[in-house]
Amino acid sequence: MSLDGGKPGVAAKNSRDRGVEGVVVTTSVPVRLEHAKDIHPGVDVPLLRDAVVAERTLWTPAELHELTAVVASELATPLLDIVRFDTTRRWWTRLALTMGVELWLLSWAPGQGTEPHDHGGASGSFTVSIGELDEDYRYPTGPVRSAGRRAGDTIAFGPERAHQLHNRSARPATTVHAYSPPLRPVREYRSLRDFTGV
Repeated sequence: MSLDGGKPGVAAKNSRDRGVEGVVVTTSVPVRLEHAKDIHPGVDVPLLRDAVVAERTLWTPAELHELTAVVASELATPLLDIVRFDTTRRWWTRLALTMGVELWLLSWAPGQGTEPHDHGGASGSFTVSIGELDEDYRYPTGPVRSAGRRAGDTIAFGPERAHQLHNRSARPATTVHAYSPPLRPVREYRSLRDFTGV
């Protein structure tokens, strides 16, 4: 099963919410929240309630960068209580959802990674909180580039970007991801060279 650095690809998109419980959620329909914010009970603290501004309906890459960086650093202890590592399949859980943003915690056992994918027109950000990942990425008219992402690194991007993440180290890694608008279906590619834009 493949999960991108936060959102799964088209086939995995609906499997994202299957990550732990096996429940399939269709993500291409509008979300109706009972409350302005849906927050994981393990991180339902004032810092996160304030950080996921319910009134903000569209987040910029800079705002997403700040969100994932703050959550990864300031909520490190509760995130360690939540995260699980599974060597047989990818693990993830949603930390928060508003009408403007979704926030995820992902774990990466050694050898785990994603297929090349975009985020369906959403802007995004991810912060490596533990370990390290390798990222290959591409903008529509540019070359495929590669970068190592280490604990503390935060990468934010606009909607015109595709990437692939992989844990090639011998140690597990965790990341915090945010996307806006939330719940956009993403597309997987055979190769990043196949990405021509959203």
